[in-house]
Amino acid sequence: MEPLKHECGVALIRLRRPLSYFKEKYGSYTYALDKLYLLMEKQHNRGQEAAGVGVVKQNGTPGHELIFRERALGKDAIPTIFGKIGQEIPEDVNSLPEDEVDMFAPFIGQVYMGHLRYSTTGKSGLMYAHPVLRRNNWRSRSLMLCGNFNMTNVSAMFDRVVSSGQHPRIYSDTNIILEQVGYALDKENHRLYRDYRDTLHDPALALAIEDNLDMGAVLRNVAPQWDGGYVMCGVVGSGDMFAMRDSHGIRPGFYYYDDEVVVVASERPVIQTTFNVPADAVHELGFGQAIIVNKAGDISLQQILEPLDNRRCSFERIYFSRGSDVDIYRERKALGAALVNDILKMVNYDVEHTVFSFIPNTAEVAFFGMTQELEHMLDRCKLRDIKQLIAQGRDDDESLRQVLRRRIRIEKVAIKDVKMRTFITEGSSRDDMVAHVYDVTYGTITPDVDTLVIIDDSIVRGTTLRQSILRQLDRLHPARIIVVSSSPQVRYPDYYGIDMSALDQFIAFHAAIRLLRLSGRENVLHQVYKNCINQRNLPDSERTNCVKDIYAPFSETEISQSIAALLVEESTHPLKAKIDILYQSLTGLHQAIPEYPGDWYFSGDYPTPGGNRMVNEAYIDFYEHNIQQ
Repeated sequence: MEPLKHECGVALIRLRRPLSYFKEKYGSYTYALDKLYLLMEKQHNRGQEAAGVGVVKQNGTPGHELIFRERALGKDAIPTIFGKIGQEIPEDVNSLPEDEVDMFAPFIGQVYMGHLRYSTTGKSGLMYAHPVLRRNNWRSRSLMLCGNFNMTNVSAMFDRVVSSGQHPRIYSDTNIILEQVGYALDKENHRLYRDYRDTLHDPALALAIEDNLDMGAVLRNVAPQWDGGYVMCGVVGSGDMFAMRDSHGIRPGFYYYDDEVVVVASERPVIQTTFNVPADAVHELGFGQAIIVNKAGDISLQQILEPLDNRRCSFERIYFSRGSDVDIYRERKALGAALVNDILKMVNYDVEHTVFSFIPNTAEVAFFGMTQELEHMLDRCKLRDIKQLIAQGRDDDESLRQVLRRRIRIEKVAIKDVKMRTFITEGSSRDDMVAHVYDVTYGTITPDVDTLVIIDDSIVRGTTLRQSILRQLDRLHPARIIVVSSSPQVRYPDYYGIDMSALDQFIAFHAAIRLLRLSGRENVLHQVYKNCINQRNLPDSERTNCVKDIYAPFSETEISQSIAALLVEESTHPLKAKIDILYQSLTGLHQAIPEYPGDWYFSGDYPTPGGNRMVNEAYIDFYEHNIQQ
C-alpha cells in the first residue's frame, strides 16, 4: 500500500532515583537519555516528519538552563538530535561528581520527553515540532508538552483561549492546548499561593507550591474542552509529569514503572524491549485516565474524564503499531485467516491453479494467517478424500500419495526495491520509474493459467497498485489477479490522528461516485451536498454523517468491482490479466480485532460529535471544487 502518515509517537521517562544510582548500577549518567533514544528509534515508524527531545533538571542552579530542548526535521531527525545532544554533553561526564552533573551537564536530568511527528494539520516546520515549551522563571509554571493527538474542535478551543484574555501567537491545536494547560497551571499556582501566602514567605512559598501541585486538577480543568483522540503528555519545570488518554481510548498509550523509573510510550513492545520487561508488566492507560508523577516521584493513576465506549483505533493494529506485540501479531494473522472463505469462492476452490503471495512488507503477517488457514482447510479436504479412498477400497500407495502431494502454492512474487528512488518528478518518465519500485519473481506463475492472489494490509488510494504493483504483476502473465485487502474499504476521512482528511484521497469514494453516475443517480451527489449545508447550523451533537448516502445504494462487492474497474481504466498501460479486488468485511475485522472496535474510516461512525461535522465539511469542500463547476 502507499504509506499513510500518522500522528505521532510519544516517549516519557521519569527517574525515581538520584543520578548517582544509575551511574553506579548502569555505568553512566546518560542511562535515561540512552533509553529515550531506544524508545524513539523503535517508534520511528510513527513519525518521520520531525522529532524532538526535552529534558528537565529538577536540581538545576539559578542562572543556568532548567529545561533543555532539541528538535529537528526530516527522516533523520532522531540521529540528528542525539548527535547534537552528544556534542553538548562533556566527554568526561561520567568522571564528574554527581552534583556538578545534576546542576550543569546539558540534557542530563530527572524527566525526559521524546516525540515523533507526522503532521495531520498540513502545517509543517520546526515551530510545529514537539515538544512545545512555555517558559517561566517559576519552575512550577514552566511547561513542556507533546502528544499523539488531533482535535476536531480547534476553532472552539481557540475562541475559549481568546475569551480568557489571552492572545495566542500561533493558530494550531498544539499551541492552543499548550496555552490551555499553561493557563490551568497558572490557576493552580495561584490557588496554592493563596493557601500558603499567610504562613510562608519566598523561597519557602515557591517550594511549597512546587511540592503540592495537583496536576489532576489542572487536567480536569482543561480536558473536558478537548474533542478528539489523544495521548497528551506534559512535564512541569519542577519535575511533575503526566500522560493522559482520551475517554474513548482512540489513541494508544502504555506505561511501566518500578522503583527506578516511570516510562510512557505509544506502543507496548517498545517498552518491553527497551527495558527488558515482560508484556504483563506494561499496562495500558485507561480511557480518560492519566498517569501522574509528582515532584517527589510518587505515582498516581487518576480518572480525569469519565470513560466512554471503547473506540480504540483498529488501524493501529492493522498497520501502524509494531507487529512484534504478541496481541497485534495474533490479530494480523486472524485478519488474513478471516478472508479465506471469500478467497476460495472467488477462485472457485481451484487451489491447484492459484498462487498465493503478499505485497511486502507490512502485509506479511496477514499472509501467514491466510496461508495457515488455507493449509488447515486443505488438511481437512485431504482427510475427507483419504477416508473416501479407504471406503472405496482404493487406498493404494499411489492414490494416497496423490492426495498427500496437494499443496497450497505459496510464492514471494512481489519484491520491494528499497533502493529505488523516483527522483524524476514529472511526466511519463516518472511513471515508468514508479512502476519499478516493486519487482517480481519470474517463473512462479503458469502463464495464462494461474490465478494470483496477493494480499495487502489496506488499499486506500490505489495509487501504488495502479502505477506500480499491477503493472509488474501483469508481467508474470497470470490469467487473473485478485488483490486482497486485510482491512475493509477506507471510505471516510479520519480526524483523530491519521493523515486521511480529504474525501478525494479514497478510491472507494471515487468508485461509489462512478457507480452513481453509471446508474443514473448522480442527483445523490447534490442531495448530499444540500444535506451537509443544512446541518451547518446544528450543534455537533445533532449532526449526522451525510456522506454515508453516497455509498448506501451499493453493496461492498459492487464497490469493490468498481474499484477494480477504476484501477484498470486509469492504468497508463493496458493490463492483460483480469483484475479483481476483495476487501475484508467489517464483521471479519471485528472478529479478528475485538478489543479495538474503532472503525469510523470504514463505517463512518465517528467516535466524537466533531467527526460528523468535519466529514460533512469535507464533502462540501469536495463538491464545490469538483462537482459544482
